[in-house]
Amino acid sequence: MLRSLVFVAVFYLNTAVFLIFGSPLLLGPRSWAMAVLKAHALASIWWMRVICGTKLEVRGLQNLPEGPAIIAAKHQSAWDTFGLIPWARDPAMVMKKELLSVPVYGWFSRKFEMIFVQRELGARALRRMAADAATRAAQGRDIVIFPEGTRRSPGAPPAYKPGVTLLYDTLGIPCVPVALNSGVFWPRRSLIRRPGTIVVEFLPAIEPGMPRKQFISLLQERIETATARLIPAGYAVSGGEKTPANAET
Repeated sequence: MLRSLVFVAVFYLNTAVFLIFGSPLLLGPRSWAMAVLKAHALASIWWMRVICGTKLEVRGLQNLPEGPAIIAAKHQSAWDTFGLIPWARDPAMVMKKELLSVPVYGWFSRKFEMIFVQRELGARALRRMAADAATRAAQGRDIVIFPEGTRRSPGAPPAYKPGVTLLYDTLGIPCVPVALNSGVFWPRRSLIRRPGTIVVEFLPAIEPGMPRKQFISLLQERIETATARLIPAGYAVSGGEKTPANAET
């Protein structure tokens, strides 16, 4: 617990330092701001390893295609929101529009030209998301989306939303499923940070052109099968206890 509390303090201090001293980048090219976003992610990963003993293993980078792709990742932890950044190509993340109202953080999110979704607009929000994603993909950027839309505890039943299917159907680019076990080491609604190794696994890409139902079935099968393999190994290494698989954040 002591190490966890120290890390939480250092993590937020580190983030504040990046936001404050990086604020002049709001007036510069987006590429400079994205470089600092990646640096913040790598610094956070390093601090977690040094303070909590939580390492990172990234597998399957050879599965990332040469051109832009949809990176569809399992979402178990706040760690995922920065931990995937260094491995994607100029990532444009799909995120809640409400985050734009967060001072400084929201300004940078707009500077990064992320993809914002106003959930209460329903189908109209999805169409706008797809249009913005098409613009980002045309710039050669990877589109990062959490298909379940929110964090779910390790072992919780999957609840995939239609957004990822719309992106796949609209963009005509490969979709790379991503399995992970971050929720074992950085549990939601908890200050605990466990030692061990977070594993992020990029799985073989699903090529464009597949029928919608077949695509989402294959995507879910690949992500859930690989994640189910990673979770028990994570608990065994971390010494953590499995928690009830309740769903929403």
